[in-house]
Amino acid sequence: MIGIAIRACFGKPAFEIMQQGQTPAGMKNEAFPEKTMILGLFRKKNNNQAIVDRQYAALAAAARMPELYERLNVPDTVMGRFEMLSIAMILFFRRTRASATSGQEIAQEIVDAFFQDIDYSIRELGIGDNSVPKRMKKLAGMFYGRLEAYSKAMDTGDAEALALALQRNIYPETAAPADMSGLAGWMMAAESHLSAVAEEVIATGSATLPPVACPSVTCPPVT
Repeated sequence: MIGIAIRACFGKPAFEIMQQGQTPAGMKNEAFPEKTMILGLFRKKNNNQAIVDRQYAALAAAARMPELYERLNVPDTVMGRFEMLSIAMILFFRRTRASATSGQEIAQEIVDAFFQDIDYSIRELGIGDNSVPKRMKKLAGMFYGRLEAYSKAMDTGDAEALALALQRNIYPETAAPADMSGLAGWMMAAESHLSAVAEEVIATGSATLPPVACPSVTCPPVT
């Protein structure tokens, strides 16, 4: 069911929306100006499959780094993991905006893999088939809202605004949300790290996200 949930939510290819910077209602998102060619409706290229699998696995592994949950106040829950996987995807999408066609095609197919993974996870939790499309639509809307909010802060280098956006999303309706400045700092560092990744690495699906930096000279052990 590759890409079906996203197309149902937005009515057009998610990658086209994300790369061109349009909201589902057609409003402009200044963080993602229109400058990317339309790559088609969720085409699946057999020669890209191994590359896409490799890259998605690397991003998913980065989203599960224990330090994110142990040191940067991300709750180790189903929604906390969704938040981190979304962040990993957003960082990768931002990097591929300036990529060659091959990198953009890989990113397009990773969109499919991301939402196919979410669809599978929802079903594994025992959610009935009739409820899955509604839940997928909600999660897709959440993801796109985060893409827009985080990009706005990151484009201006505003770590404080990014931390506040992370608080709102990761700790909604919480009277005393955890400090997300550490996660915001990691995201800024990860963007710098990805910007230095060569196009050849992107084209082979070998890009990685950096580890969480130690807050002091000696890191406390992760338990």
